[in-house]
Amino acid sequence: MKKGGFCRFAKNLYWGDSVKKHHLVKWKLLFGSGQFNIYCLTAPMNDNDQLDIIHCAFLRQRYYEYDPVLIYGIAFGYEEAVNLVVKISEEASKAGMDGRLLEYLNL
Repeated sequence: MKKGGFCRFAKNLYWGDSVKKHHLVKWKLLFGSGQFNIYCLTAPMNDNDQLDIIHCAFLRQRYYEYDPVLIYGIAFGYEEAVNLVVKISEEASKAGMDGRLLEYLNL
């Protein structure tokens, strides 16, 4: 049964500085419209990782239609996505949650 949309968004969504028109980018991600250079920080696919960085084109796969992924951050380019992970890691460390990024993001 189709749940609707290719993804879900975290309550406190992180944005890269280069991303413009946030509402339009979110809409395109939700409905699987293509975008160049947009990378998403998502919940990991396995239990060993903290976060996954994927290109938005992966969200167009049929799997995500029925099992939408949770997006924690959106960046323009892979380098900016890595910088977002560093930013989230620093914020988690300041909050006393070293190495527990998912717990920090799900607060």
